[in-house]
Amino acid sequence: MDGLNIPPAPRVWLPPEQPLAMLEAELGAAPPATSPPRPPGTVLWRLFVLGGAVLLTVLAVWEMSVVLGLARWTVTGVALTALFGVLFIWLALAFTNALAGCAAMITRPDPLGLLAPPGPLTARTGLLVPIHQEDPVRLGAMLAVLRAELAGAGLADRFDIFVLSDTRDASSGGAEEAMVAALRDARGPAVFYRRRRDNAGRKAGNVADWVRRFGAGYEGFVILDADSVMSAATLHALAAALERHPHVGLIQTLPLLHGGRTLFARMQGFAGGVHSPLIAAGLSLWHGAAGNYWGHNAIIRTRAFAACCGLPKLPGRKPFGGDVMSHDFVEAALLRRAGWGVHMAPFLGGSFEEGPPTLPDMAVRDRRWCQGNLQHIAIIGARGLHPLSRLHMLTGIFAYLSAPLWLLFLLLGIAVSLQAGLLQHDYFPTGHALFPTWPVVDAERALLVFSVTMVLLLAPKLLAAVMLAVSPRRPPPARLAGGTVLEILLSALLSPITMLWQTRDVVTILAGRDGGWIAQRREGGGMRWREASRYGAAPMALGAVLLAPGLLAPAVVLWMAPVLTGLLLAPVLLKLTSSERAGAALAGALMTPVIGRRVMPAARTSDVAARV
Repeated sequence: MDGLNIPPAPRVWLPPEQPLAMLEAELGAAPPATSPPRPPGTVLWRLFVLGGAVLLTVLAVWEMSVVLGLARWTVTGVALTALFGVLFIWLALAFTNALAGCAAMITRPDPLGLLAPPGPLTARTGLLVPIHQEDPVRLGAMLAVLRAELAGAGLADRFDIFVLSDTRDASSGGAEEAMVAALRDARGPAVFYRRRRDNAGRKAGNVADWVRRFGAGYEGFVILDADSVMSAATLHALAAALERHPHVGLIQTLPLLHGGRTLFARMQGFAGGVHSPLIAAGLSLWHGAAGNYWGHNAIIRTRAFAACCGLPKLPGRKPFGGDVMSHDFVEAALLRRAGWGVHMAPFLGGSFEEGPPTLPDMAVRDRRWCQGNLQHIAIIGARGLHPLSRLHMLTGIFAYLSAPLWLLFLLLGIAVSLQAGLLQHDYFPTGHALFPTWPVVDAERALLVFSVTMVLLLAPKLLAAVMLAVSPRRPPPARLAGGTVLEILLSALLSPITMLWQTRDVVTILAGRDGGWIAQRREGGGMRWREASRYGAAPMALGAVLLAPGLLAPAVVLWMAPVLTGLLLAPVLLKLTSSERAGAALAGALMTPVIGRRVMPAARTSDVAARV
């Protein structure tokens, strides 16, 4: 394979094959007429969340039109108002979803009975761990913890673990084999290993190959990333729910971040622990059985996946053509189109993952996700997809297109401000008018629109903190308040840097540049000043460009202060947030809360890794 002499994995490490045909579905195929049961109240919550977001956007756009005096339309005014509406509706949707999340966290709906004690399992479940150039020591530690907990819960005979490697390097593959061999000597579920000769389809192709070869032996399977941790109780609850509900095709848990040591990782972990439960609770309430899939920490019914989740090759050249990269959204859409329920389990707990240690590491992952999500432009119009499946894809697309749109909005805002503040206004352009024509920008209304926008932007985070503060697992109020303020401040300073990097990603992808398949760094930090300056050079340059108009109109600088501060201090922020020392110093304020009845295994994977 590509000049490498890679021997096949020993056959003793693979179980007897139990083939299950995978249908290579075409996206244009007509959907079946079946439909899964819809949880009570789903339609009303959809009307509230979506209708409320549209109503708020209409009101905000109207106010913006008054601010700019669009009775006298200008090119910049029209463009600015249109961009404002496109960007505002997603803020409004996040706000109305947060309100739904508050209601869900109070009532805690559980349509699948996931919080009830699960009964004995009659079917087997495969735990798939697709890997590509991962650290075998860390992976072995994670799997050792998982196997020990499953064995302790008496579930060793109900779960099998498959390490599915796409690693290309022979020496790294040998280390993986040694890791699996060591695991097989310990008590717990069976562990199997297979390294593919052909990496076609990347992660999705690896999973599809497993389904074809071994899927008939397993009612369901769970995909775990190399940094995923799930408790035995959670896996038991998911497998039992799949057996109880024959219409369910997928149940997605809420993986919370853990194990971060740098300030950036701790900030992300705090944000995920506080805010993600509220967001996921709201989504589960109005998505109902038309939820989404995030690619890991979810259980999938094998025969449902095999029947309808074959992914086609997209026509054309990369980055839009070829393998479907963000395949999880597409697989959820295909399951729902075929009549299977796709559910979110926000209150189950016991589901964890690790986040990138630094902002540049997150940017590497974002580049891959950006390319995959933009591919959905070619898929979103496929026949038969559920409207919410299309909305999931649209949300993923806009998650990255919003970056260049925000940048364009800022530039147009500067232009309009300069036009209003610097140009000499002619109050009597006709010479004999009864009434003067006033300046275009209404400063008071502009402040009102800005304030409302900021309220909607911050409200989901503040509501999440409030819901955690009144929950049984509430942390000390001072710590929660301090962590919330610190996370909001750091996120506000880092977001302009992310905006610029994501804008670069969108531009390069649209220009036809493929990002490749880069292994994810999962630990480390301590960025040097030279490295921080290199990553921060472009943000600083943009900050200088945006600061220049302030020499002519100081009010523009005040309006742009949060953005300018983040851009101009980019090297300092990158250096600070990559520091493990800073992370340790602020660990008390950014303590990650544990949400849910089922908690992480008692043995930390980092502790196990230190002993391996």
